[in-house]
Amino acid sequence: MLPPASESLLGRALAEAFELADLDEEPAGDNDEVTTRLLDAAYDQFCRIGIRRSTMGDVARRAGVSRITAYRRFATKDALVEQVVRREFRRYFDRFLVDIQQARTAADRVVLGFVSSLQAIRSNPLIGGLMDIEPDLLVPSLIGNGGRTLATVQQFVAGQLRKEQQAGNISASVDVEVAAELMTRLSCSFLVTPSHVVDLDDAEQLSAVARRFLAPMLSADPNV
Repeated sequence: MLPPASESLLGRALAEAFELADLDEEPAGDNDEVTTRLLDAAYDQFCRIGIRRSTMGDVARRAGVSRITAYRRFATKDALVEQVVRREFRRYFDRFLVDIQQARTAADRVVLGFVSSLQAIRSNPLIGGLMDIEPDLLVPSLIGNGGRTLATVQQFVAGQLRKEQQAGNISASVDVEVAAELMTRLSCSFLVTPSHVVDLDDAEQLSAVARRFLAPMLSADPNV
């Protein structure tokens, strides 16, 4: 079982995945064939029964290796969990950055980013599954962790908005830091707290919310 003090490791994994995506770097240490098998096995195991109930022995058996081999690759269960979660978020970010390029305007990219991030994370077998079966493990990592996770996501979003601003796609007077902060906190709130007003499985409704309340942040004129 993961001790309470280690719950921040999920937030750390998310933050590091964002940092890697922002720098366009590949995570180190997961190119070895045995390591990849262990990561794949851990992913399957965590999706099936969650993180707390899973053991290193379970993962080793699923990967077809010995416990000794598993511990040689990952000294602790926490280290394995962190790398599995980081890899999953990195896969999402890679896809996200490709998907938003399909949008024609900055406003369209904000709308698409909002909708795809909520739906992709909620439907992800690992991350969405943890929210269902072990919310007390994942949620504190997203909104706690000394604010590091939210700050890292905010920086990532601000970086994307800054690129739009430098390209002349949004007004130079827009405070991208504040806009990114509001977008990040709204998205996180929807992720961790069920809504009785907005159907998070309805892409059209989410798009309408984003276009009505998020897209106007990109305009110097709040009435536009």
